[in-house]
Amino acid sequence: MPEYRTALGASSLEKITLLGQDLAEDVMGTVGFGELSFWLATQRRPTKGETRVFEAVLAALADHGYTPTAIVSRLTYLSAPDSVQGALAAGLLGGGSRFLGVTEDCGRFLHAQLPAELPTDDAGWDALALGIVRAQREAKRFVPGLGHHVHKNGDPRTPRLMQIAREEDRFGPHLSLFAAIGRVHPQVLGRTLPLNGAGVCGAALADLGLPLELLRGFALLARTAGLVGQLAEELRHPVANDIFLSVDLNNRSVDPDPYEPGGPRG
Repeated sequence: MPEYRTALGASSLEKITLLGQDLAEDVMGTVGFGELSFWLATQRRPTKGETRVFEAVLAALADHGYTPTAIVSRLTYLSAPDSVQGALAAGLLGGGSRFLGVTEDCGRFLHAQLPAELPTDDAGWDALALGIVRAQREAKRFVPGLGHHVHKNGDPRTPRLMQIAREEDRFGPHLSLFAAIGRVHPQVLGRTLPLNGAGVCGAALADLGLPLELLRGFALLARTAGLVGQLAEELRHPVANDIFLSVDLNNRSVDPDPYEPGGPRG
């Protein structure tokens, strides 16, 4: 019978081990969930500073009110209240290029732009960022993490996360380049756009050395907590049925013919 090795955990008749630790004695009540998540992903226990930055990212991405992911989670729960996992999964599956995916897109983009020899001062970072923004503009491509549809005058998460990263000496090249993009882009675009909070989270996660391929996974980890909160609020103050009825009534008023696109359906 084949063996499948894992360095994560194992169980025996007497105990459970996780990351080489006794789960009951050494982890439970001692290691926080954010710290454990980082540890599981990297196979190394994070420092206190790394844990603080990582958990700040999780808090920043946890919930933002009635986003599409929250609405679809509530509507799925309305349709199948016996399947909480379905409602959570529906919300998580909506994490893409417009919501949540910006975290990974920005982290990957910044990493791809970093030169072998990094700048040593703000002037150097600004020159690098200016060339990047110009190249994106000429190619008619957006700069991931630049701009926000709500926080047009500045995303409050961005300066706070940068401050925490500096306090913990975890302000690395990805955050440095992202900050420089924030400083120089008006010279190219002719207007000032905010640095997106989801984008700065991607930069911070990349500076922590987390796998770029998993950056969206960490955003989904954070949003799971937010979706649980959405469902708990749905239990206390239901709104999903009202949302459904408003959509249904709009469809009926626009096109009452059941045989035409957009018409009412059973």
